[in-house]
Amino acid sequence: MGAIPVYRWRLAPDGLATRRQLRALGLRPGGQEVAAQLERPRRRRGPLVAYLYRIDAAKPVRAMTPARWAALAKANAARRTCPRCRLDVGYPIPTSHGICGLCLVAEEQRAA
Repeated sequence: MGAIPVYRWRLAPDGLATRRQLRALGLRPGGQEVAAQLERPRRRRGPLVAYLYRIDAAKPVRAMTPARWAALAKANAARRTCPRCRLDVGYPIPTSHGICGLCLVAEEQRAA
């Protein structure tokens, strides 16, 4: 395995893209190896690195199946359901408290 080319931030040649850029184009890396990498200098903790993939070798994003849509809907419903009162509150329950706002207020009133 040879060394991959390293480019400075914003100086990569055309035809290469990061995973996010591929996704915005409706593509995915599709099993290809990393073609190059970008390095953005930072003062602390070393450079920030982003991997680049060839756009011409990228494959289209796989379509969502009905089963995947159902699983996603079920997961989102679980995030919106308060574990204490079992109500779907319409927003994701914050992990900082783990309960909905109504249960949190009730708990604070009991403690006072």
